[in-house]
Amino acid sequence: MLVSAAQAKLNLSLAITGRREDGFHELVSLVAPLALADTLTLEPGRPLGLSCDDASLPVDGANLVLKAAAAYLKRRPSAIVGHFHLIKKVPHGAGLGGGSSDAAAALRLLDEASGAPLGAEVLEGIAAEVGSDCAFFVRGQAAVMRGRGERLEILPATARAALVGRKVVLVKPPFGVPTPEAYGLLAMAGNYRPAAQAEAELAAWVAQPASDPSVLGNDLAAPVFAKYLALPVGLASFRPSTGANWQMTGSGSACFSFVSDGFDHARLREEVRQAWGPGAWVQETVISG
Repeated sequence: MLVSAAQAKLNLSLAITGRREDGFHELVSLVAPLALADTLTLEPGRPLGLSCDDASLPVDGANLVLKAAAAYLKRRPSAIVGHFHLIKKVPHGAGLGGGSSDAAAALRLLDEASGAPLGAEVLEGIAAEVGSDCAFFVRGQAAVMRGRGERLEILPATARAALVGRKVVLVKPPFGVPTPEAYGLLAMAGNYRPAAQAEAELAAWVAQPASDPSVLGNDLAAPVFAKYLALPVGLASFRPSTGANWQMTGSGSACFSFVSDGFDHARLREEVRQAWGPGAWVQETVISG
């Protein structure tokens, strides 16, 4: 049996600079992997299939794990396949990239089972066919994503070192936000950030990476918050007692804040559940690479 972690990610910044002719959006995003991860296993030699400990997730061809397997088999028809089993820790509909990361893990496992790996660069190309941000998860190193998410530039060592090990707290209400909806809301508003501005702001942080990069902002937050009022209302209700500076990751609905060693996680859990109900989710983790 082969095993791979499928790490979550944070969009520490997300600038949307315009809409492409193919319907996707151009973005410039600073992305980092988290220690929080799903676990995907592969039993080679069994018929291709998928099971999951979360009964709410589809385990048919709609799941990105099996879409990734199909993409790998298209590239390598004679590849060894098997049965995947997914243990979920990363909530879906959160903007944390859980499904995309699961897909990348499937590609890594199939490549490992092959005995003659295609390698990370080739896997990134296959991953980009599966989903816009899947390529990032093949290596899982802090990077700048451009294009629709498939173009990656690994951060310089100094910038990565400034992020690794930083403590993060994540919060999520009981509902998710579909990614197409979030981008659709932004498209209706038409509030795109000039590409030159986004690149200059990001370059300034990379040059001096000790500061909190989340101040660079997430352009999807305003339109998502305008529709899903429970998000800004909830964040505002527990911001005073926690002192946390909350930012949305990806298309939401999860939000995050950097925290220090003395952060009162118990109080936060109580206030989040008061604001969003018992189905709310709170998680402590760290940036991992």
